[in-house]
Amino acid sequence: MHVSPAAAPSSVAAQSPSGTDTHCPYCALQCGMTLRPAADGAGRTGLEVTERPSFPVNRGALCGKGRTAAEVLAPHVRLTQPLVRSASSGELEPAGWDEALGLVAGALARTREEHGADAVGVFGGGGLTNEKAYALGKFARLVLGTSQIDYNGRFCMSSAAAAGTRAFGVDRGLPFPLADVARTDCLVLVGSNLAETMPPALRYVTELRENGGKLIVVDPRRTRTAEQADLHLAPRPGTDLALALGLLHLAVAEGRLDTEYIETRTSGWPEARSAAMAHWPELVERVTGVPVPELRRAAGLFCDAGHAMVLTARGPEQHSKGTDTVGAWINLCLATGRPGRPLSGYGALTGQGNGQGGREHGQKADQLPGYRRLDDPAARAHVAGVWGVDPASLPGPGRSAYELLDALGGDVRTLLLAGSNPVVSAPRAAHVEQRLRALDFLAVCDVVLSESARLADVVLPVTQWAEETGTTTSLEGRVLLRRKAADPPEGVRTDLEVLEALAARLGWEKGFPADPEEVFDELRRASAGGPADYSGISYDRIAQEDGVFWPCPEPPGGEGEGARPPHPGTRRLFLDRFATPDGLARFVPVMHRPAAEEPDEGYPLLLTTGRVLSQYQSGAQTRRVGALNSAAPGPFVELHPRLAEQLGAEDGDALTVVSRRGRAVAPARVTRGIRPDTVFMPFHWDGEGRANSLTSAALDPVSRMPEFKVCAVRVERAGPGAAAPGDAASPEA
Repeated sequence: MHVSPAAAPSSVAAQSPSGTDTHCPYCALQCGMTLRPAADGAGRTGLEVTERPSFPVNRGALCGKGRTAAEVLAPHVRLTQPLVRSASSGELEPAGWDEALGLVAGALARTREEHGADAVGVFGGGGLTNEKAYALGKFARLVLGTSQIDYNGRFCMSSAAAAGTRAFGVDRGLPFPLADVARTDCLVLVGSNLAETMPPALRYVTELRENGGKLIVVDPRRTRTAEQADLHLAPRPGTDLALALGLLHLAVAEGRLDTEYIETRTSGWPEARSAAMAHWPELVERVTGVPVPELRRAAGLFCDAGHAMVLTARGPEQHSKGTDTVGAWINLCLATGRPGRPLSGYGALTGQGNGQGGREHGQKADQLPGYRRLDDPAARAHVAGVWGVDPASLPGPGRSAYELLDALGGDVRTLLLAGSNPVVSAPRAAHVEQRLRALDFLAVCDVVLSESARLADVVLPVTQWAEETGTTTSLEGRVLLRRKAADPPEGVRTDLEVLEALAARLGWEKGFPADPEEVFDELRRASAGGPADYSGISYDRIAQEDGVFWPCPEPPGGEGEGARPPHPGTRRLFLDRFATPDGLARFVPVMHRPAAEEPDEGYPLLLTTGRVLSQYQSGAQTRRVGALNSAAPGPFVELHPRLAEQLGAEDGDALTVVSRRGRAVAPARVTRGIRPDTVFMPFHWDGEGRANSLTSAALDPVSRMPEFKVCAVRVERAGPGAAAPGDAASPEA
């Protein structure tokens, strides 16, 4: 496949005639691709994306976002010089690096001196490489001394991570290779629309069905993925927990359990069984809207399959009970003997490009590198030893992502924001935008002038995926190497160079190298012995093996002549034991409870949110690509014909969706593929169609995940002069 080249960066780095093998900058599939120099017809040399069939995950297949990824490298769509807010005009104006870095370092130092270290916050992103995530966490805890660091991956995988750790002792999104999906006998896909969010992964589902396997899709919408299912269950949003418990009830009542597995490989079954038995089929039908015959068919397909898997995604996870919901699906898998057996088990589909690695190496509020807990004395001692500091000097756990954003302009007065766009992506977004505006100082590192960057006092332009080398960790736990294929435009620096320069200005001349391989080697040492052990992984090894699965400890004796053979990496977890002290998986008893916000007379409908095929996350990059914008030009409100008739609305009519937090206006899209009591909006846009102006910030008590996937709303025909979200007319408190 040949894809038209992007406008050129300032120069193209040296590379072989066959191009530079690398990985897509978007989702956690991290599809393999090759970048080659190409002329754009105007005499400029840029890069083109071509297929790389040898990479085993996508085998050459790329979605539209991947095929057009090089277009965001063009200078006219991205930042190429620092911007500083002028005291006279109030506008962002071009500046030199010395001035910009001096202003940021000065603000960080001044805030610490006047208000204490925790008055400085750091907010990272799930798209940052492992090296950047590691360095950002180290910078926050050593240079700034602050506990106030978290990242937008909290909004992605935190519920599944918490549930997985609670049950299995460790969280790796998929504890088996994605290719195993095609070989199982029954797949239950919960709250995932792979056809639009990870199109190259859909081939495994297609192969599953070609091999005679069955697909069950759980989603309140009849998505492109649900259309391929043998059975589509469409529960009322916010009731996935009851659905999973109802299926476990049926497994018990119908004698479909694996009792030997339960006795030999698990603990806590009696309590989990009692909780499930309180969710009989007729009750579950009343709660979820899924008919009892469909529940029985689903239980039969899953329990009777020789091999079976459950994969969850944001649908069941982005709730104030997301951890318990995922836990209920895990309980179903454990009771039927799935986890730790070939071609079976439970897995979570990580969303962001480095959502897995981003939560492993220290930019999460409660974690240190290697997926160590920040409140574990042994973990603190190990990492402090690598860093050469006293363990007592490391701050304790800080606030979770939304709680940190909510504290801006109050306890937290200065923020360093790297690789995230919370003005669009955070729940209760109008409120979060107000908190960003309330800061004494906001510094943003980004590749484009996002909606959040527009609010900054200083914007620092940083390199993109093709202009730097670094590692990411895919949804399989496969550590990969993104290789530099081009030099960035003059005036653009890497995030590691930015942190090195800021650290030096704040008194840390050493400890923050800009060379990514040097950072990775330190990360390896810091992760050694931890749950996510990377110590046996090197850049050379990744390049030779198409990635290495963690955990991969370094054998005793290290590398070199006479050393033991390298650890092979762990493609499949839990085959012999789980990562718990006794080696047993843990059932956790859970009970269904309502969403934090249920419909009432004033807000009689349910809103759920999600993604579309041609846009990605907050849209900061994809909305700058013409072909993607043509395919998905803006937000919409998806609603059932029955609701449309009640409103007197037709396709394309402007609708106003109102919640207790704000309102959004977007055109109607009428479809029978959604429940009559539910409306859907994609969340990729700012402005009057910003879906996250509506969403709830109710938090899961364990994962601190906000309840993105369900809130109470009303829908109205939008009249002339309809209020935009966040304005004075909005009902935001």
